[in-house]
Amino acid sequence: MSERKIIHIDMDAFYASVEQRDNPELRGRPVAVGHAGERGVVAAASYEARKYGVHSAMSSQKAMRLCPELIFIPGRMEVYKEVSGQIHEIFHEYTDIIEPLSLDEAFLDVTENKKNIPLAVDIAREIKQRIREDLGLVASAGVSYNKFLAKIASDYRKPNGLCTIHPDQALDFIAKLPIESFWGVGPVTAKRMHTLGIHNGAHLRAWSLEGLTREFGKAGALYYNFSRGIDLRPVEAVRVRKSIGCERTLEHDINNRSSVVIELYHTAKELINRLSAKDFQGNTLTLKVKFHDFTQITRSITQPHKLTTLEIILPLAKQLLTEVEYEDHPIRLLGLSVSNPREQEDDSKSVTWEQLTLKFEEWEGNASVTSVHAEPSK
Repeated sequence: MSERKIIHIDMDAFYASVEQRDNPELRGRPVAVGHAGERGVVAAASYEARKYGVHSAMSSQKAMRLCPELIFIPGRMEVYKEVSGQIHEIFHEYTDIIEPLSLDEAFLDVTENKKNIPLAVDIAREIKQRIREDLGLVASAGVSYNKFLAKIASDYRKPNGLCTIHPDQALDFIAKLPIESFWGVGPVTAKRMHTLGIHNGAHLRAWSLEGLTREFGKAGALYYNFSRGIDLRPVEAVRVRKSIGCERTLEHDINNRSSVVIELYHTAKELINRLSAKDFQGNTLTLKVKFHDFTQITRSITQPHKLTTLEIILPLAKQLLTEVEYEDHPIRLLGLSVSNPREQEDDSKSVTWEQLTLKFEEWEGNASVTSVHAEPSK
């Protein structure tokens, strides 16, 4: 079997770059997409702002302390969606096997492509050029023989990067890779790995499958394979939605039970609206609570029947809330999601949480559930 040719395209500081493109006065200046209120959050930061340490998911107050000249711009999600569609039109000129991860990044399988270009790196270079010339935006691209390495490669030379990891280079490249750069390794897992003496790919590769599985469960098998350059996941042109959820950042931190229940009720109502709009049915309800100090917990419950109505979901949400100690730990944010669509799981082994908005470290919107979507720091 011949090696696959996978490209990962990742737009650089996407939201902020769109704003700077559309408003020449913002070019070269530190820009944050979001709002500057007391409870505000940075949804995206331009590279000029990042020089000061500003990044997505940071509170607006902290961002302004780091960069007093920071310019806040309200997000325009409809514009970002439109631009994302234009980017995908370019992708489709080369392949229809496209797996979008968010508005600003996607995997492309170009093993067989519409233009019969033999080298994936040439396709990636053309796509980057087309995005710059046609849309006035900058993208980074990673090229390799699987998704894990293509994603790593796209991050390697940002911004405006183009990096290829060939099969004969992969093991040496992975050996030097910081453990924090591995897919699925967040701050908590990285800290645990450090205590085990795992700081890079070489350290990780020294562990046995049994040892990693013992320490990290099912994820241990992924880490074992990634450290050896193995990732058999296909580029999936159609991504099955696995969860729907919503979150509310409260205007004030609360620890009064009646106030919390009222907010939970409103969150549950919005969740019902989203489930209905997407015709989504699932069996698992998850409650997310973020406290005043930005620590957070989740609690989940699975039922044999579908969770589709307020009469079913609200009592379960209240039940999950009883497992949360918040009297001395005021709540800043409440979130609810429904996952585990059983009819889609007959052939699958597990359910994963999948955010509806773009992933990032600390989500904050406002008390209305029409949230500001955040993008990762790229």
